[in-house]
Amino acid sequence: MSAVRLERFRWWHVDEVQPIEADLFVAEQWSPAMFWNELANGHHYLVAVDDDGAVLGYAGLTAAPPDEAWVQVVAVRRDTQRRGVGRLLLEALLAEAARLGARSTLLEVAANNGPAQKLYASYGFDVIGVRRGYYQPSNTDALVMQRPEEAVDNG
Repeated sequence: MSAVRLERFRWWHVDEVQPIEADLFVAEQWSPAMFWNELANGHHYLVAVDDDGAVLGYAGLTAAPPDEAWVQVVAVRRDTQRRGVGRLLLEALLAEAARLGARSTLLEVAANNGPAQKLYASYGFDVIGVRRGYYQPSNTDALVMQRPEEAVDNG
């Protein structure tokens, strides 16, 4: 795989990420309006792109003052998974959370998404709760995971 670089997620990326959303999240995918709303509200979103500028993945973080941050999404195009793109995106989100002064970072992950849970656990996230039927329309449970500020990266 060619070099991967992170860029700020901009309005023109919305259409580029929609096929990734559709493939990974199917009926639970975010609409373009949902991405527009996140960007309009100034949340921290990044895209991972290759040398040709093609989007390989994207991720977003929302600050929850005074001392929390929430990972909203980490998504990597299926044909580029398991090549470090997700780790790169997650590390950038965690660095932003630290920059913002977050004392803990939280996220929700589908209970049936073992690979994502393993990635998050390797960065110090622990399961602290379950949201039953969180993902709709599939009625899939979400695990709530939290990473305290002092968690050590094992990536």
